[in-house]
Amino acid sequence: MSNRLHRRLWHNAVQATAIRPVSDVRVLEGVRECPGCGLFQRVPRLAPGRVAYCGRCGGQLARRRRTPPLATPTAFCVASIALYLAMLVTTLLTINVYGRIQTITLFTGPIELLHQGYGEAGILVGLVTIVTPGIVLALMSAILWGASRPHMPDWAPRLMTWYERLRGWSMIEVYILGVFVAYSKLIDLALVDLQAGVYLIAGLMFTMAAIDSTLDPERIWQNRDVDETINLRGHQLSVERVNVLTCDMPPMQNMVSCSSCHLVMALPRVVPREADLGDCPRCGQHVRRRRPQSLSSTTAFLLAGLICYLPANLLPVMTYTRVGRGDPSTIINGVIELWQAGLVPLALLVLFASITVPVLKIVSLSVMIVSTYFGSRRRLPLLTKLYRVVDLIGRWSMIDVFMISILVAVVRFGFLANVTADFGMVCFAAVVILTIFAAECFDPRGMWDAAGLNGPVEGPLEGKIRPYRPDERRSDQSSDGGRPQDPNSGNMEPARA
Repeated sequence: MSNRLHRRLWHNAVQATAIRPVSDVRVLEGVRECPGCGLFQRVPRLAPGRVAYCGRCGGQLARRRRTPPLATPTAFCVASIALYLAMLVTTLLTINVYGRIQTITLFTGPIELLHQGYGEAGILVGLVTIVTPGIVLALMSAILWGASRPHMPDWAPRLMTWYERLRGWSMIEVYILGVFVAYSKLIDLALVDLQAGVYLIAGLMFTMAAIDSTLDPERIWQNRDVDETINLRGHQLSVERVNVLTCDMPPMQNMVSCSSCHLVMALPRVVPREADLGDCPRCGQHVRRRRPQSLSSTTAFLLAGLICYLPANLLPVMTYTRVGRGDPSTIINGVIELWQAGLVPLALLVLFASITVPVLKIVSLSVMIVSTYFGSRRRLPLLTKLYRVVDLIGRWSMIDVFMISILVAVVRFGFLANVTADFGMVCFAAVVILTIFAAECFDPRGMWDAAGLNGPVEGPLEGKIRPYRPDERRSDQSSDGGRPQDPNSGNMEPARA
């Protein structure tokens, strides 16, 4: 009898241990992680038109739009689709040289680059001006339809993630500037007429910008339910939703934020730096505390861009042939020609976009890599703001590539006048794309991690992190009077709205 009782007690204990979850994951409502410095902060419920900023680096945490969350972006999305479809079948420019007329559409430039043997550049121009804008508009249409349902479908969060990834590669607004630069170069050559396609592209630029300015992703995510369980590295854990107003803030090193829907979760142990923690219980995307191999990937892309930068500026990007006589032109020659023609604003624009911006990106990202590697705490808020600028203006360097694609398409008059692309244009396009990849791979939160300001980190940066010393004077003063914050204390700085 005693042995049977002992066996029954042992069997029940084993069963209880087997079905008991390892631990619970808490979803923290009212908390956001700053994408610039990695600080978790309490964010109050915002009224329409209000913005919450990070109290440490000044980055934007949340923003509520004044417009209706679905009706307004839907109206602009419908208008954008109409303009996009009309743009595909409309002429952009017409040029008349001694009675010989040449027209150009959105497809003519990429096709002509393919014929001249520069297929890589032609495919790139076609992707960012024709394919990607159409994909982005299709994704947004599906997202808005899914968000209007009583329960958001499972495919809608994945489309939202892809929209955020591809939106920056839709370069309609950059292309319209390339059209104006090409037009300024052509008016001295022949009679040039702007057709309806140019105005359609300009309208599409404004309507797509209006979609982004009126879309409120957070209010869309509120229509999506949070799963009650999460598969965390092979363990099925229960999910509990708590409000930070009714509980203490967990230690920073135990929290992680989804990079897609910005859902903040607290785990019972220190979160590894780059490990895959499973799928987000709200959007289903992979959850990691930091981007994997951020420093090494950024360094590789940056070095490749630096290698291409020298031939991009030294070699001709195009050759203008008039009556059998060729005149190769580099990027700086194009700036000088615009300046001599009296088009000073356009000359400054091309100088800034084609020469200043690539140098700024390469130098800025190099400084950030060095700062992360050595765990420096100097000027971290400034470097974080600089990263946001670099990430924003990187694609505007494509102006010269678009301008060349337009010129090679429209100036095709054989012996009289002809424009051909040169290898320098391919090198310059490679510099732009490689530096964009470098900026996307870099995680600015790693600078703060390496400086020891975001708590203990388990991952590749271990051994390089400077220990936190509360009495150490730092140059990166916070917005609350410059008082250093102990990353292990769990006391977060409040957001300011």
